[in-house]
Amino acid sequence: MRVNLGYLFIIMSNTTPPHNNQQSHDTWYTNPLMLIFVIGLPAFVVIACIFFVFYSIKIQDATVRDDWYMDGKTLYQDASRDQLAYDLGVSGVMRLNKSGDSTQVVFELNYPKESLASGKLSDGTPLNYPKTLSVSISHATDKSKDRDFVITHQTANRYTGKVVLDATPAKYYLQVSNAGTHNWRLLQPENLPKNNIVFLPLTSFNATQNNLPDQRDKRPSSATSQNAGK
Repeated sequence: MRVNLGYLFIIMSNTTPPHNNQQSHDTWYTNPLMLIFVIGLPAFVVIACIFFVFYSIKIQDATVRDDWYMDGKTLYQDASRDQLAYDLGVSGVMRLNKSGDSTQVVFELNYPKESLASGKLSDGTPLNYPKTLSVSISHATDKSKDRDFVITHQTANRYTGKVVLDATPAKYYLQVSNAGTHNWRLLQPENLPKNNIVFLPLTSFNATQNNLPDQRDKRPSSATSQNAGK
């Protein structure tokens, strides 16, 4: 049998392998999964980084409210007002009564019995009740919920005032202070809302309480230790 080579060449040249079209559709850059991993994920990371950088600059952490002072480049905490409150022996009870949107604040300032009996404070100055006291109610994390106001002396040891507090239960740091001749303050952390809050001076200034007891007489002597070893 004779085969026409020219005719066979034409047929072979006009015939396209069936897998070529399939290969053209399977190139890597046309695969949607490659687009997601090669372009999508890096783009998402860049956008997320930009967002968190903007968020950290725009919404900064609230500064801790307390008595601080700078000496050169060193930051110190001033505890002189807390020390004075302990030395004078002042304490107090705050009562919070919610009425509508506002809260009625009643504070009872208490002096030691010795000072009330003698009419003098522990430093020898006459005992008197300041006309006003400053109150700071600071939220633990959100400074927009901080409240600063003044309570006024009414009768005896009672002070009153009004404030609008956030209704969401949270931890607060409460401070009652006197900016007069005796510049003292009382601090108390508390979870609000609460009706009654007791303020006591810090016991960290009690030198007797903070001193460790002498345990030398309770230690075993060297002779006792040697006998126990035998």
